[in-house]
Amino acid sequence: MSRVSQGPSRRLLLAGAFAAVSAAVTGCSSDSEASASGGSKRLRIGYFAFPSGDLLVKNRKLLEKALPGYEITWIKFDSGASVNQAFLGKSLDIAALGSSPFARGVSGSSPIPYKVAWILDVAGENEALVARRATGITDIAGLKGRKIATPFASTSHYSLLAALDAAGLKPSDVELIDLQPQPILAAWQRGDIDAAYVWLPTLDELRATGTQLTSSKEIGAAGKPTLDLAVVSDDLIAKDPGAIDAWREAEAEALRLLKSDPDGSVRAVAAELGISTADAEAQLAQGVFLTPEQVASADWLGGEDGPGKLLGYITDTGRFLADQKQIDAAPSEDVVREAFYLKGLADVRA
Repeated sequence: MSRVSQGPSRRLLLAGAFAAVSAAVTGCSSDSEASASGGSKRLRIGYFAFPSGDLLVKNRKLLEKALPGYEITWIKFDSGASVNQAFLGKSLDIAALGSSPFARGVSGSSPIPYKVAWILDVAGENEALVARRATGITDIAGLKGRKIATPFASTSHYSLLAALDAAGLKPSDVELIDLQPQPILAAWQRGDIDAAYVWLPTLDELRATGTQLTSSKEIGAAGKPTLDLAVVSDDLIAKDPGAIDAWREAEAEALRLLKSDPDGSVRAVAAELGISTADAEAQLAQGVFLTPEQVASADWLGGEDGPGKLLGYITDTGRFLADQKQIDAAPSEDVVREAFYLKGLADVRA
């Protein structure tokens, strides 16, 4: 546990995730060109154990049904930093990724070879900053000098920095500790940390003995929204765009099911997360899920006519991270624009 007065470079952040990624993708890094060759094709998909349409696609095997000739491997990740490292190692074709680690990934002189192609959800009450009730902390200003845990290079990390900034605190005014969700819970229970910014389902366990100070919904309303995106590798775009079309259709179906079949969606999420249906229902209620038409609109991802407002959100995120010394330099709007894959979005919306 060390005090952080200046954020680590993108290279260090990615290198730090390498060990975890190596374990996650063992046996999944070969045959990266399989989707372009004859015989069995494969898709390696990274996902989070987090309530979203992604879990419906996985649980109901929507993609397997759409692409019966493919070998589809689902690989669970704990954070966006690990996903970024896996893409650098050419170990993924498609993956969930938060908007903040995506902004990091497209920064620098050697951006990660992937593009955003879908929006899974908009962060709401499902990511939040919580202080242990025993500390007596009731507002963000009260965190000065305290230990705060969050997964570095995540959307929660970005939102935490934004919350501190809005309260007049610098990162050096607190002790920032880089922990993944389950270690955060253990540190919380031991009393090793005073607060944490993290997502569901760990967040709900912290709330039981904590005081919520702010949420990503509030921070987003104040001008710094975060989202869970889905990115596709440049290799897949070049070699098998049809697989991307089928994957988008599956994700669109999942978003529709969240609204048209809430009970079935709850059961699918409960099964994937190993929780009760009551807990799954409560967790899903805290997220903000767009319709496929909204995803492909000018208000969000955009379409073949041009990117939507997400372009500005990602560009602003990069600038903020650079101002906070979390990355060396912010990616330009043109660079971010090049990291959007919009071809075929209109077909999904139809």
